[in-house]
Order: sequence, then structure tokens, then C-alpha cells
Amino acid sequence: MTGQSHRPLCLLHIVRTHLRCAGGFLAAAMMSSSALADDIALNYAFFAPEQTFPGMQMQFWAEQLEERTDGQVTVNTFPGGTLLTAGNMLDGVLNGVADIGLTTTSYEPARFPLLNLIGDISGLNVNAEVASQVAYQLVQEFPLKQFNLEDFKVITVFTSEPGYLQTQTEVDTLEELAGMEIRVPGESDTVRALGAVPVGMSQAETGEALQAGIVQGVASSRETLMDLQYARYLHYVVDYPLSNVVMLAVMRRDRWESLPDDVQQVIDELGAEASRYAGNYLDKHVQESLEWAKKNYELHTVTLSDEEQKRWSEHLAPLNEQHVEQVADQGLPAQELYQRMRQLIGQYKN
Repeated sequence: MTGQSHRPLCLLHIVRTHLRCAGGFLAAAMMSSSALADDIALNYAFFAPEQTFPGMQMQFWAEQLEERTDGQVTVNTFPGGTLLTAGNMLDGVLNGVADIGLTTTSYEPARFPLLNLIGDISGLNVNAEVASQVAYQLVQEFPLKQFNLEDFKVITVFTSEPGYLQTQTEVDTLEELAGMEIRVPGESDTVRALGAVPVGMSQAETGEALQAGIVQGVASSRETLMDLQYARYLHYVVDYPLSNVVMLAVMRRDRWESLPDDVQQVIDELGAEASRYAGNYLDKHVQESLEWAKKNYELHTVTLSDEEQKRWSEHLAPLNEQHVEQVADQGLPAQELYQRMRQLIGQYKN
């Protein structure tokens, strides 16, 4: 009787045990499925080679995001135009071809008049780290609609160092520069104001154009002497700061909103860090590039006389004012942005 009285209880115990095990397996399966559902892969496109300083920034950002999300997010990088080119970068992001796109805003001057104003001012003696932090801060402070970015989430903003004339023959006066065809990133009135002929083209086209003699120099930051081997064709750098280039990384707004809150937080934290990293990396790399070009290709730095520097500044000052006025005429807060930019330059320099 005793054994018989316990048998139903044993069977009940076995049934309950199996149910608990089955429940455990089901819960584990659900957790595994949930974990897989939470894994996120982002495709990040850039049009220039990976070894350029924007490409290095892209790699830094990707690695940091993966690390800080403990591998929940993986970033597939597509430098060198392998996914999107300079001409279709932003439209490609809007159409979902890439989750994130990194572009040079001067390639689309009509699309970004206020944003390009940050880079259009010449003669500002600032390095890339300062200029990058100023540009990022300005995009945080002014409404995105005024930058024509309301459809995007801004991932980061940074800049090149000021552009410097890098030429095949020595230039130390405006007369020697007159009529020389100079590669610029997009449209540029700066070299035209100095008497040269601006030729807009992407970095991907520039090496061949230099080799073929289509252009006789470039106006750009100086790391390209080594990174893109321009020192093979360009043997002189004029030590006078011109305008710089604004780089913008964006994600489509609804794609951004689909990300978990904790991932959004990490991306927000990385915005200022990536900007500062890009500028700091470039400043150090520029010095390496100059030393390398001097050692391997006998690069010469041309220092303008005080009188000649004054002449260059006199040619560029009206252009700076004109840039501000033209953007203001479009109903945008150009004067406010320019004044705030000057304040931030002083703040970050100190």
C-alpha cells in the first residue's frame, strides 16, 4: 500500500520535472532567438581609400562601437567607393544602400551652404583638431534643418587642416600663381581669388590628373603628399593657410530611430570623440607626411614674405565677407554661425 500510494506522486514528480526542463529549453531557445534578433550589423561607406585620414576615422569609429557594445553591433566598412561613391553617397544612405555614409560637403555646395561656410573661410590659423571640434560643436548648437540635415542623424563632423597650395613649380608671389590650374575639392573661389584656375575633382581622380599634367597643383591638406603619393609630382608647399574641407558622417533618420537606446547612447558619445580623433590624427600625420616627402622627394616649404602674405590676405578678406553674405541671403544664420565659429576657435585653442 505504501509503495502504491507513492507511485502517482512519483509520476507527478516526473511529469513536473519534464515540464520544467521543457520550459527551460523553451526559455533558453527564446533567449537565444532574442539575442540573435538584437545583433546589429551596420554598413559604413566612404569614397576614398582606407589609409586617408577620414578612412582612419571611420575605422576608429567602427572599432570603438563594436567594443563599447560588447559585440552587439558589428560595422562593415566599405572605403574606396566599393559601396557608394562621392557622387551618390548621401542619396545612397537615404535609399538604404548603406546605413552610414561619410562624405565631403564641398562636393555638394548647393546642398550644404551653411555647413560649407565653416570650411570656406580662409586665413584662419587653426589646426585640424581645433577646426574639427569647432565644426562638430556648431552642428550640435544650430538646428539641423538650417544645415539641410533634418532627414539624417549626424554621426560625426570633422575637418581637414586648412588647405595649402602644393605645386609642381615654386610659387612665392601671386604673379607666379596666376593662371596655374589647381585641383580643389568641389567648387572653390579661394584659389580663383588668388589668380589661379580651380579645377574641381575628387581625390580618386587627382593622382592621374597630376601625372597627366591636367593640373599643376592641389589646394588641400598636406597628408596627401604621402598617403596618396602626391609628392611624386608636387615639390613645393606654400606655407599659407587657405580654406579647409568639412567631412560629414550621417545615418538615415528612421534607421537611427530603429536602434536600441543603449546603442544610440554609445553612438552619441562617439560623435565628439571621433571628431577630435580625426583632427588629432591628421595633425600628427601631416608632420609625418611632410618629413617623408622632404626625405624622399626633396619637398620644399615656401615661406611668403611679410609683404606677400599681406597681399594674399587682402585678396581673400573680401571673399570671406562675400561667403558670409551669400549664405545669409538664403535666409540662413550665416553671420551668427561665423561669429560663434570665431568664439569657439578661441575657446578650443586655449
